[in-house]
Amino acid sequence: MTPCRTVLIVLFEGVQSLDVTGPLEVFDTPRVVTGEPAYEVRTATLDGGPVRTSSGLKLTPDVALPAAETPHTLLVPGGEGVHDLAPGLLAWLRERGPEAERLVSVCTGTFVLAAAGLLDGRRVTTHWAFCDTLADRHPAVRVEPDPIYVRDGKVATSAGVTAGIDLALALVEEDLGRDLALAVARGLVVFLRRPGNQAQFSAQLAAQSAHRRPLRDVQQWIAEHPDGDLSVDSLAARANLSPRHFARAFRSEVGMTPGRYVDRIRLEAARRLLEDTTDGVEEISRACGYGTPEAMRRAFIRTLGTAPAEYRRRFRPLTLLTA
Repeated sequence: MTPCRTVLIVLFEGVQSLDVTGPLEVFDTPRVVTGEPAYEVRTATLDGGPVRTSSGLKLTPDVALPAAETPHTLLVPGGEGVHDLAPGLLAWLRERGPEAERLVSVCTGTFVLAAAGLLDGRRVTTHWAFCDTLADRHPAVRVEPDPIYVRDGKVATSAGVTAGIDLALALVEEDLGRDLALAVARGLVVFLRRPGNQAQFSAQLAAQSAHRRPLRDVQQWIAEHPDGDLSVDSLAARANLSPRHFARAFRSEVGMTPGRYVDRIRLEAARRLLEDTTDGVEEISRACGYGTPEAMRRAFIRTLGTAPAEYRRRFRPLTLLTA
């Protein structure tokens, strides 16, 4: 039997409950699947006393941090309390954190590891809404705002709360293999499909929403008709503007050119169909406005560094793996 890896989850007042319970359930589920525990998960507070999460849930830890043994994986969740931590907690992390084989943060837990000086020179991420703040507060940390999680050596950081589940599944796959990680995902009724470099939000959310109604309507029409005529001339006519005026106004209000926006929408639509359907690559290329599989392949290679067929093989949901 493979020895258990120990996981220590740090708790504090104002912690986000899902940042704790999401990864905890992922690490515990191999026990349910195989009948043998693969991880020993413990929780700890600085003084060993209970804490309340940001939503009011009371959590009672297993141990006080000073009495905790050095874990294989040290996980720091996020939450409203990350900006008001006891100095003793940061001091413990500063001293004991480097001893762990793996340092993990969920959401704004990245702020805690950064404040303890454990992320200098590292590539990290956090919730998109706090990336600029993290970069300003810790200039020695290399903040990447787009991925849902980032691995840099022994350090793994994730974006918003549910991205902690994605990261935990990736760690299970690393430790125990893809088959067991898939079984864990199936047991939790989640998809083992989101790669770390997947964007934290969709192309439509990543772009700004236009202020003027005609431009907003054009944005919506693009999303609903990726296979349509999405040339500047056609879109400008739909907005009742000249092509030149339309292109200038669109870029000003949306934050990117019409062509760039169309590229993002088509790529997102193709990724979604590859992940969620059994449609052929040729059919998907037509449905998403690429016209030919080769055109779609070039777009995938240019943007994602992988071909559509390989993308589908790696990131198709569990429900379609055996289809």
